Amino acid sequence: MSMASFDSATFRRVLGHYPTGVCVVTAVEADGTPAAMVVGSFTSVSLDPPLVAFFPAKSSTSWPRIQAVGKFCVNVLASDQKPLCRQIAGPGPDKFAGIAHRVSANGSPILDDVVAWIDCTLDAVHEAGDHDIVLGRVVALEVDRPGSPLLFFQGNYGEFSLLE
Repeated sequence: MSMASFDSATFRRVLGHYPTGVCVVTAVEADGTPAAMVVGSFTSVSLDPPLVAFFPAKSSTSWPRIQAVGKFCVNVLASDQKPLCRQIAGPGPDKFAGIAHRVSANGSPILDDVVAWIDCTLDAVHEAGDHDIVLGRVVALEVDRPGSPLLFFQGNYGEFSLLE
């Protein structure tokens, strides 16, 4: 039972003041079908061993498909990849239609023109309220296109700007 003195709308509004990066988590199912989902909550966890985490909603229809594969690639989107983000986030059977990519050594799609990619094996999944905490053990990673990442802030997409 929650002892919170606020509602979920207030929670979302307040936490919306903290920007997050936008990533696409990809995998290839046993039948060769690519699976993907957009995540806004992604973070590094540990250097030794190298671990990262993201937090899919339990209501996600893509996460169970990716989880069943047991390995995935986190693609850090660039600031000019909002259309790609919207395509992957939207409904539809073929989220990869027209999206150029290559396959990592681990077998997961690396989307073309992303800022960076992090290839992982599934290390652990922990329940956390209406989401899961997914830990991925990093097996390979690289920066493909140094530059400004796509950010999500107060319900909108944007990019980072350095202050001088």
